[in-house]
Amino acid sequence: MSLNVNAASADELDADPALRGHGPEIARYRAERGGFTELRQLDEVPGLAGKLDDEARARLSLA
Repeated sequence: MSLNVNAASADELDADPALRGHGPEIARYRAERGGFTELRQLDEVPGLAGKLDDEARARLSLA
């Protein structure tokens, strides 16, 4: 089961090991920009650039 980065709460995002500690920032970025259209946009979230490997991205979805 994948985690929808466009629908998950900050707490749900924080529960993923690769995103831990970044949930509130991801939720804020998403709200400011109206959502994510590509997973690579997570690299634009402060503190996440270059931290998500392919395994982590495989657990995430946009819908």
